[in-house]
Amino acid sequence: MARAGDKSPGGQAGIHGRDVAALCLPATTTFREAIDHIDKHGKGIILITDAVGVLVGTITDGDVRRWILLGQSLDTSVAGLLEQKKHSPYPRPVTAPVGSSSAALLKLMQDKVLHQIPLVDKHDRVVDLVTMDELLPGQRLPLQAVIMAGGFGTRLRPLTADMPKPMLPVGDRPLLELILRQLQASGIRRVNVTTHYMAEKIVEHFGNGDKFGVEMNYVAEDKPLGTAGALGLLENPEETLLVMNGDILTDVDLRALLSYHQEHEATLTVGVRKYEVKVPYGVIESDGPLVRKIVEKPALTFFVNAGIYLLEPRAHGYIPAGQRFDMTDLISRLIQEKHKVACFPILEYWLDIGRHVDYDQALQDVKTGRFAA
Repeated sequence: MARAGDKSPGGQAGIHGRDVAALCLPATTTFREAIDHIDKHGKGIILITDAVGVLVGTITDGDVRRWILLGQSLDTSVAGLLEQKKHSPYPRPVTAPVGSSSAALLKLMQDKVLHQIPLVDKHDRVVDLVTMDELLPGQRLPLQAVIMAGGFGTRLRPLTADMPKPMLPVGDRPLLELILRQLQASGIRRVNVTTHYMAEKIVEHFGNGDKFGVEMNYVAEDKPLGTAGALGLLENPEETLLVMNGDILTDVDLRALLSYHQEHEATLTVGVRKYEVKVPYGVIESDGPLVRKIVEKPALTFFVNAGIYLLEPRAHGYIPAGQRFDMTDLISRLIQEKHKVACFPILEYWLDIGRHVDYDQALQDVKTGRFAA
């Protein structure tokens, strides 16, 4: 039995046989089950088939995240979304005949901006699945990263009295090193670090980045420039920028984030996290003096900024040089100028280490294995 990445006689790489069967699920599958299968198999997709294996639709990582943004329940079946897709500009999933050459499959992916293509026989039965990673193994992500590490970490004093917050140990490594290793593992090689408070401690530990498998550049802020202002100190980028706050612990799928960003043709994509506020009282809805409705202790759900962004080079021109400027300012300006700004729900582990309770949680999560440091 061939394995992932093996070559078929037709010169095509796929996952083959019994492995692809694990990605084939019925239309009664719930979104919660879809998430589990996407996470388990790491292909970013599940294939919805009928009783004889005919492909009737696909559910991608992006489909799941968009479903969540709509406020839909994860316990509903994917059948509803498949029905919606039938009335979209792309009513049928893109497929290729089994035995297609790697060159043909790669061109089809690039033309359609896809990262996976099911391979089917003449009866539209699923035989295989090919992914971009299998066609181009070891390909680096076409991203340049910027880690914002210049903050004072005031809320974490006295821990940050003699150490910048990104250098606080989480497990046996500084937080910033965990972020850096995630970027390197995802195929990112160029990393910029913005610094201000105790910059020398960061530079001393990481140097030029050689021992961490990346090329590091430091962008010194003479004065705090906000969450986006330091980007104005960079040379005009020629590739997409991944910008992350330096106090975030996460295992977000950066390849899925980039795929989502490209799919939506966004100028900027912001990672968001679901946040729930429970109101401890009965909430009254009224029409003037008359009560229309009372809701006892409702839970209000919002999507909040998670401090992770993708920016196209065209966004850079909206960032003033040498001035304080926040990401919220940039997002507002891009929306005002009619650029596409997308939001990407983060379903993976994510923790903003801004307070002592958050830092304690990070230490506990590493200790228990909830986050693999």
